[in-house]
Amino acid sequence: MSQFVDECQLNVRGGDGGAGCVSFRREGPVVMGGPNGGDGGNGGDIWLVADHNVASLLAFKDHPHRKAERGVHGKGKDLHGRRGQSLEIKVPIGTKASDLYTGEVYAELNNQGDRWLAAAGGRGGRGDHKFLSNKRRAPSFAEQGEHGEERWLKLELRLMADVALVGFPNVGKSTLISVISAAKPKIADYPFTTLEPNLGVVRLDDDTEFVVADIPGLIEGASEGRGLGHQFLRHVERARVLCLMIDLTPTAEVWPNEQQRILLEELGNYQPDLLERPRVVIGTKADMVVDGDLEVMEWSGQVMSSITGDGVSSLVGQLAALVHDARQAVDYEDGLIVIRPEPSGAMVAREDDGSFRLLGRDVERVVALNDVTTPEALAYIDYRLEKLGVPKMLAKAGAEEGDVIWIGGFSFDYAPDR
Repeated sequence: MSQFVDECQLNVRGGDGGAGCVSFRREGPVVMGGPNGGDGGNGGDIWLVADHNVASLLAFKDHPHRKAERGVHGKGKDLHGRRGQSLEIKVPIGTKASDLYTGEVYAELNNQGDRWLAAAGGRGGRGDHKFLSNKRRAPSFAEQGEHGEERWLKLELRLMADVALVGFPNVGKSTLISVISAAKPKIADYPFTTLEPNLGVVRLDDDTEFVVADIPGLIEGASEGRGLGHQFLRHVERARVLCLMIDLTPTAEVWPNEQQRILLEELGNYQPDLLERPRVVIGTKADMVVDGDLEVMEWSGQVMSSITGDGVSSLVGQLAALVHDARQAVDYEDGLIVIRPEPSGAMVAREDDGSFRLLGRDVERVVALNDVTTPEALAYIDYRLEKLGVPKMLAKAGAEEGDVIWIGGFSFDYAPDR
C-alpha cells in the first residue's frame, strides 16, 4: 500500500468556550451576597504548522477529524475556567489549504514554521458578576460558551525539490534517480511504473547537494487532467530547476522533438511561469541508439544513458550549477496567509422566504452567548440589540410587525417600538 499521500480532506473544529457561572456569595452571616460566578475559559484554537519532519499527508487519510479542547466552565467564588488547550497540526512544507466546497485558498505554508489559524476556539461565557449594575443588583443569568469554528479543508502537498525530472512515461526518470542518489524507486519497462513522486538527494561533495524529484510520467493533455495530470503537475510548481527527459529509442511512439514540444506545452498550459524556470533538456537511453538514428530523428541535443553512465556526470554538474544559481536568487519562498476580519456591528439581509436575518459578529454573539430561556437574559438581549441599533435597522429595512427575524439559529417575531 502506498505510504505517500499528497491530497486529503481535513475537518477542523475549534474548542467550545466554557459557560459562565451563576453564583452568589454565601459565607458567614452573608446569606445572599453579591454575584461571584466565574467566567468560562476560551476554547482552544487549531493551527496548521509547516514542519520539515513531516513528509506526507498520510496521517489524515483515514482520520480526517481534529478537534481542540473545550474551555472549562466557570465556578463560584470568582473561579474562572481554564482555557482549552490549542492544537497544532503539523503538515509538510509546501501544503496548501483551501475550502473543500468553494475551493477558496486560505493558506500556503511554504517555509519551516509557517502557521495558519485554521479554526478559532469559541469565547468563554461571562459569569453573572459581569452583569452587576445599579439597576441589576442580583443578576440570575450568565453567558453560555461560544461554539468553536468548524470547517472542512482540502489539503494539497506540493513537494519542495531543487530539480524536477519531467518526461513521458517510461522515459527513464526512475532509473536516473536511482543512479545519482540513494533513492530506490520501482523500476519496470512499462508506462506509469511511478504512481507517486520519489525524492532523492544527490551529494557531490561536503558543500554541494540537492534534492531531485522523480515526477510520474506526463502525457499529452496532462494540464487538462489526463492521466492524473493535475496530481502530478503540482509537484513541479516549487522546483527550482526542470530537467526535461526525452526518450531517444527508435521504438518510442513520439519522436524526440515532438516530446519536447508537448512537455513544454503542458507545463505552460498548467502554469505559464514554469517555462521561465532554468531547465536542461537531455535525451535518454542513448545506449539503445545506433549510428544514424539521431540524424533520422533530427535530435541534436545532449544525450545520456543511465545504464552505461555516459553523460550522467555532465548532467549532474549542469543541474548542480543551475540549482546553486537559483538558490542565490531566492532564499525564502513567499507563502500565503489569508486574514478575514469578522464584520463587526450588525447588518440586515432579506431571506428568500421574506424573513430577515441579522448578520455580524457582535449581534450573533448576543444570542449565541446568552441563555434565551430566562426572562432576565431575554431582557438583557433586548438591551444589547437596542445598543447595537438593531430596531432602527429593521425598521429602515422595511420589517413589519409579525415578520420573522433570524439571528444565527434563533428566531423571533418582530414587534416594532410603539
